[in-house]
Amino acid sequence: MISKRFFGLLISLVILLAMSISLHAGTAPTIVGVHTKLVGEDFKFDGKTVEVIEFMSFYCHTCYDFEKAIPVIRDNFPKKIKWKTVVIYLSEHGSPKPGEAYLLAVEAGKGEAMKKALFEAQMVEKRNIGDLNVLAEIAGEVGLGSDFSKKLMSGEKAEEIQKAVDMAKKYGINETPTLIIAGNIKTDPHPMNHDLDTFRINAIAIIASILK
Repeated sequence: MISKRFFGLLISLVILLAMSISLHAGTAPTIVGVHTKLVGEDFKFDGKTVEVIEFMSFYCHTCYDFEKAIPVIRDNFPKKIKWKTVVIYLSEHGSPKPGEAYLLAVEAGKGEAMKKALFEAQMVEKRNIGDLNVLAEIAGEVGLGSDFSKKLMSGEKAEEIQKAVDMAKKYGINETPTLIIAGNIKTDPHPMNHDLDTFRINAIAIIASILK
């Protein structure tokens, strides 16, 4: 007997395919799934590896929940996805400092640990991750050295975060998480009513259609 969960996922996939046909009637049929194409940006695929850029925010609960789906998406295509995380923020919804802290951690080889710690601090512990003292405490928890706070206070990564925000504006990104796949294929959970199971299936369908 087909489980309710499997049946629900199957229905979701059928709906996604129908939406894709509706949204992209008259365009090249090579890419499936719900998406839009970025005007002025080139499709980039070397025949082997697909680049996926994830625009996310540490203030975004949906991004926090989506973290669980990322390994699932990547595991569907072993060694065929180059996943890049781009941290942005909206000025009315937080501070650029958590993103700067994350980039400093990436540089020190502690990126994933910092990402997890920042999400936990914001979403679970309800700490103010825009506070420099809180960020210094988190840095200590993940094993970053004493120079972290100096670099954070000096704004060493501020320009890089601003470039990410500018890029998001250029791409017309108004919610997180948003994925840019293969250079010009944009998808976010909004058309799927923010159902992350459906969004995960959609991302897998898009990537599979590129790698086929």
